[in-house]
Amino acid sequence: MTNANSHDWKLEGDYFEACNCDSICPCIFLSDPDKDHCNATVAWHIEKGYFGNTQLNGLNAVAIFVAPGNMFTGPKMKAIFYLDKGASQEQYDALSKIFSGQSGGFFAAASNLIGEMVGIRSAAITFGMEDKRRWLRIPEYLELEIEAISGSDPRRDSQVTNPAFTVAPGHDPIIARSTKHSYKDYGFEWDSSGKNGFYSKFNYGP
Repeated sequence: MTNANSHDWKLEGDYFEACNCDSICPCIFLSDPDKDHCNATVAWHIEKGYFGNTQLNGLNAVAIFVAPGNMFTGPKMKAIFYLDKGASQEQYDALSKIFSGQSGGFFAAASNLIGEMVGIRSAAITFGMEDKRRWLRIPEYLELEIEAISGSDPRRDSQVTNPAFTVAPGHDPIIARSTKHSYKDYGFEWDSSGKNGFYSKFNYGP
């Protein structure tokens, strides 16, 4: 059955995340977070994307997830979203529908893990990548930098193969560690620098 929010849509690009768990975060194996709670930041840079006739190329989105326990068995998480200030109203509305889960796909399934949508706001998001580094800044609220962990063979990425859960299904996440991860907004505040990180490509659709 279709609904008023259903559109043909697709997003692809680069994603990365960090949280307060030690590497490797047990949440991707559906286990309890190793600090009894998990504060996670997830960022997406849309290389190519559309929602109906609305083009979404080059836009960014960021989510903050606060899980007071196991995010799969409960209690449910709180979520905050930041959408690219460079988006037009039409693009902002499209991103809101996709990332809230209203338009199906991965985010519709993930929305079942969220108990409260704390807020969603437009923000100036800087997303950067260079070799094995990823970084993100939202002035006043968030600063995040991660770098891939080196394995015994420096020519190969250290990855988690076939995890039970990942933000980018179909892509094995590359294991990283944050060099900076600080956040302050909506009454939440933390500095989880030096902890777990992942990154990979992503592909989403309805």
